[in-house]
Amino acid sequence: MDRVKSSMQQVPNAIPKVIRRTGGANSLELEKENFERGQAVSINKAINTQEVAVKEKHARTCILGTHHEKGAHTFWAAVNRLPLSSNAVLCWKFCHVFHKLLRDGHPNVIKDSMRNKGDLTDMSRMWGHLSEGYGKLCSIYLKLLITKMEFHIKNPRFPGNLQMSNRQLDEAGENDVNNFFQLTVEMFDYLECELNLFLGVFSSLDMSRSVSVTAAGQCRLAPLIQVILDCSHLYDYTVKLLFKLHSCLPADTLQGHRDRFQEQFKKLKSLFYRSSNLQYFKRLIQIPQLPEKPPNFLRASALSEHISPVVVIPAESSSPESEHVVETDDLVDTDIPALPPPVETKFDDLFGTTAAVDPFNFNNQNGMRKDDKDRLIQQLTREIQALKEELETFRQESGRLCQALRGRVNELEAELAEQSHLRLQAAGESEFLKAELDDLRRVREDTENQQRSLTEIEKKAQANEQRYSKLKEKYTELVQSHADLLRRNAEVTRQMTVARAAQDEVESIRKEMQEKVKAAQESADRQEKEQLEELQALQRDLTSSRCELDSLKSTMASSQQASSEVLSSQMTALESEKAQLVQTLSKVEAELVVKGEELERVQSCLVTERESGVKTAEALQNQLNEKESREQALESQLVAARWSSLQAAVEESERIIQDSLAQIDDPAHLSCTSSADYLASRCQASLDCLERLHSARESFLADSTSVSELVRVVTQCGHLVGDTIIQGSATSHMVPVEQADALSDSVKACGAEALLLLGQMKQADSLVQTDISKLRAMLEAILATAEKLRPRGLELKQGELGDLVEQEMAATSSAVESAAARIEEMLNKSRAVDTGIKMEVNERILGSCTDLMQAIKLLVLSSKDLQRDIVESGRGAASMKEFYVKNSRWTEGLISASKAVGWGATVMVDAADMVVQGKGKFEELMVTSHEIAASTAQLVAASKVKADKDSNNLQRLQQASRGVTQATAAVVASTKSGKSQIEETDTMDFSSMTLTQIKRQEMDAQVLVLELETRLQKERERLGELRKKHYELAGVAEGWGEEEDG
Repeated sequence: MDRVKSSMQQVPNAIPKVIRRTGGANSLELEKENFERGQAVSINKAINTQEVAVKEKHARTCILGTHHEKGAHTFWAAVNRLPLSSNAVLCWKFCHVFHKLLRDGHPNVIKDSMRNKGDLTDMSRMWGHLSEGYGKLCSIYLKLLITKMEFHIKNPRFPGNLQMSNRQLDEAGENDVNNFFQLTVEMFDYLECELNLFLGVFSSLDMSRSVSVTAAGQCRLAPLIQVILDCSHLYDYTVKLLFKLHSCLPADTLQGHRDRFQEQFKKLKSLFYRSSNLQYFKRLIQIPQLPEKPPNFLRASALSEHISPVVVIPAESSSPESEHVVETDDLVDTDIPALPPPVETKFDDLFGTTAAVDPFNFNNQNGMRKDDKDRLIQQLTREIQALKEELETFRQESGRLCQALRGRVNELEAELAEQSHLRLQAAGESEFLKAELDDLRRVREDTENQQRSLTEIEKKAQANEQRYSKLKEKYTELVQSHADLLRRNAEVTRQMTVARAAQDEVESIRKEMQEKVKAAQESADRQEKEQLEELQALQRDLTSSRCELDSLKSTMASSQQASSEVLSSQMTALESEKAQLVQTLSKVEAELVVKGEELERVQSCLVTERESGVKTAEALQNQLNEKESREQALESQLVAARWSSLQAAVEESERIIQDSLAQIDDPAHLSCTSSADYLASRCQASLDCLERLHSARESFLADSTSVSELVRVVTQCGHLVGDTIIQGSATSHMVPVEQADALSDSVKACGAEALLLLGQMKQADSLVQTDISKLRAMLEAILATAEKLRPRGLELKQGELGDLVEQEMAATSSAVESAAARIEEMLNKSRAVDTGIKMEVNERILGSCTDLMQAIKLLVLSSKDLQRDIVESGRGAASMKEFYVKNSRWTEGLISASKAVGWGATVMVDAADMVVQGKGKFEELMVTSHEIAASTAQLVAASKVKADKDSNNLQRLQQASRGVTQATAAVVASTKSGKSQIEETDTMDFSSMTLTQIKRQEMDAQVLVLELETRLQKERERLGELRKKHYELAGVAEGWGEEEDG
């Protein structure tokens, strides 16, 4: 029974194996073909020319395909058949799908895609020539994808989706600060490319309309979801790496890192904020918001405050186009477990159920009845199988539920972290809003105070205006009163002079009176003394007389009466005379008293008048001083106003010249052109204005009131010099490289000298020492350069063309012969000095240069013979000069070609000399040889324009041209061979270097490689522009492409 049951259970499983073995010989190939067909269909549906977003199901199919084949070979095989270089929308959608594969595809996608890096680079360069639309966006997106691949190749520890733990991030740097430093720089570059794409997409959209709800807008916005996912991780890792670097290196060393992080932080915060407000992103992705301020890396504890930004993609919004298509083939209903079919019916279903005709009907045991034990065993077996399957179903269901719960837990944790971050951000925003509200309140209060103060100021201004008018009137009155006071001062001065004269006169009178009184007193004293003496004499006479009388009494009794009468009369006369003298003395004393009182009165009047005059003079002096001070203040204000107007004019001129210097460095200015004639006129106008500036400055220094002319001339001079700078730079775009560089340097030096001159004029002490000779010399140099750049053919007389052709051809022949002689001399010198490989290289290079000179010489001779045939054939001309005059355009082209050949030979000899000496570059020699080949081709083309097709000299000229081409190729080949031999001798020895030194040199080498690649790209673009401009100038100056008669 057991064997029968086992046979019944084994048969259903064995049959499919047999079927697979018999019918599955080509199943692998068929499966591979079906897989490739399905992948091609999905790729073509995902990457098409319709301007709509990529459907998520097609992109998911491509991602699953990379995991199925463990690589991206099928993807690239299908993509290489698409015309990505001809349709910008197709290329844009390819970039979107490829970005998804790099993030979510198999890890080998990055390695398989690196072999297409060159094609992606060329495609990016090609789309970069477009300045708008999808072309520019495709160029930026391709650069981002190339940067992403290079980053993951250099740092294989980082997965495509950039999800890493902190421990894995530490392991990526291998605990080496140099590795962390380099990794931070690479992340900065990576994030910079992401931000460039972000900005490019937003700048290409019209944000004034709801572009996110249109199909075209969603086509441009859809790739930004991948960019947001990358940026969130790159920002988080950059913050952590910078904190780690600040813990190991000094802050000054990382100043550049901090500045670059600050710039990228502001851009990323602004872009996240703008993206979160778009309706398209709100249902597809939950964009985190960065903190208000960037982290403070100088404070180590700030790392604990950093919250990693978490981007949440809701499960219900898995596709941008919100598809509701349900693919029933991929869905499995796990809610109701499928009951297994009964064991006893499996065999019957396969081989039939008729027991009578079926000899293998083991269920009926060939008619035998089963016993109860067998039925119980079968029933228990069926129950056990059913329970196992049910248990397996429950396990799958529980695993699915656990997985779903884990995903839900992860989503809830991310949402919790986001909510915490939003709560902190909301708290910060509330604090910020509170602070802003307080600031607004303070601002409002300040505004009200300022409004009130403004009203008060206006009132004060009105009052000041009225006061000013009153003061002006008062000033007029003061001027008039000052004039009156001056007149009164003159009158008072005159009066004081009269008073002083009167006082002097009174003093003289007083002195005279005093002298008279003194004289009178002296005369009176003298008279009194005389009278006293007379009285004493009389008394003595009287006494003598009395004595005589007494003596004569006795004798002269008779004459007593007569003597007494005589004496009485004498006494009476003396008394009367005495009374007259006393009366005269009293009169003199009374007159002296009167004179003294009059003198005192005059003195008091003089003192009073003197005091009043002094007070009046002091008042007048004070008014005069006040007037002088006001006049000085007004004069100083007027001088300050004049000087401020002059400084304003000087500053305006400086801004004009600085703006001109900034414009010539603007890349948009490269498309501006000008002529040498117009530049010369601008230079002459600037020189004339400079002379007027000199005369105006001299006038201002002589008379400071004549400032208006100086202000006007300074402003005009600034405009003219700025125009000269711009026109000089525009003219440099139309001339050869050497002359363009010289002219550009001249205009920049002119601008610098003009700024220096204006800077000197801003200071009052240096205005006297201002020297315009340097600026005049700069303008004259630019004028001379402009005169040289004028087309020479316009200056030549028609009769000089024939002579000039002969002179140029002779000069070319002499230049080639001198070049050959110099090469022979260098070869002999090299053989005498050099040895070994260097001598062999030099002999080979100089030998090929000698052959090239011989070929050029033969070409010049053939060209002369061909020109002689052309001229001798006549073509309607009477003489050689008349022929050259009639065909002036062709003649000028011939002259230009001859000059180019002679110049190229001289330059190539100089380059060979520098290479032989070990000071030059092999590339210069190769470039000069190519230039000689181009010049000879120009000479051949110019010579054969008017030649007969069957001319023998034309055949020889063409053969000589082929000889020059072969000699040029020999020079290039010998130069390359010599360069390789010289470079093979220079071996690199790194045996004595440490790991850190090697890493440092590796970083330096990477930096140098990037710089050289950038420089190579720029030089290639510049070479293309130069060639284009050379063709334009050559066509204008020499008339290429014009048909002439005869």
